[in-house]
Amino acid sequence: MTFQFILTIISGIFISGVAGYLGTLMLSKKMSVVAGPLAHLALPGVALALIYGFSISLGAFPFVILGAFLIWLLEKRTKLPMENLAAIIFASGVGTALLILPIDQAEEALVGNITGITLPETIVTIILSILVFYTIKKIYQKMMLMNIYEDLAAVEGVNISLYNLLYLLSIAIVVALGVYLVGGLITAALIAIPAASAKNVSKDLRFYKISAVALGIISAISGIFIARFINFPTGPLVIISGVVLFLFSVIFRKRSF
Repeated sequence: MTFQFILTIISGIFISGVAGYLGTLMLSKKMSVVAGPLAHLALPGVALALIYGFSISLGAFPFVILGAFLIWLLEKRTKLPMENLAAIIFASGVGTALLILPIDQAEEALVGNITGITLPETIVTIILSILVFYTIKKIYQKMMLMNIYEDLAAVEGVNISLYNLLYLLSIAIVVALGVYLVGGLITAALIAIPAASAKNVSKDLRFYKISAVALGIISAISGIFIARFINFPTGPLVIISGVVLFLFSVIFRKRSF
């Protein structure tokens, strides 16, 4: 087992684990699809990274953070649902990417390049994953309250605008990390599938969160190991592993909490 492969496994574990945890909150808010448009917004940044030869994560981060801020500002201004605004972000991201993305390097942008991750990038991945995990843990209950009854949350003194911003920034960071693991096309699946699988087999909220994290990690490890032996792109295999686990969760489905 090479040092590079160890870095790949460690990065995959942290990215998929925090993505699964975030997915439990996004699924409860019926917002799993928002991650997709943000990931597509990362594509112009990934394209610039490929053109100028720097890390694709460095290219993705500014664009997805900007996208999160734009959704937050537009939602405050227009009162339109986040998913509608995310669709606009999706169109702008894909349109820009198609103009500048080098065709001969498109695979890396579309399916990720986690097998080439460096030690500094792995360290940053770990730090950001822990930061996002902590943020989600802190805002989880308030976001659930806002989802059920926003007016009640406001009466209880919850700063709805601030919590929505923290929520969107958490999504943006996970999406930027996810682009490295599975590429810009299927990042939403990295967040949505473990949460959906965990929902099928969980009877309470605590087990739901733990299961989503565990299933996300299992999907990443399985996909990375399979890719190593059959020489297929890692990103799609991570997602396919997650889909297989989802199908098993349907078979062994319990009554949801």
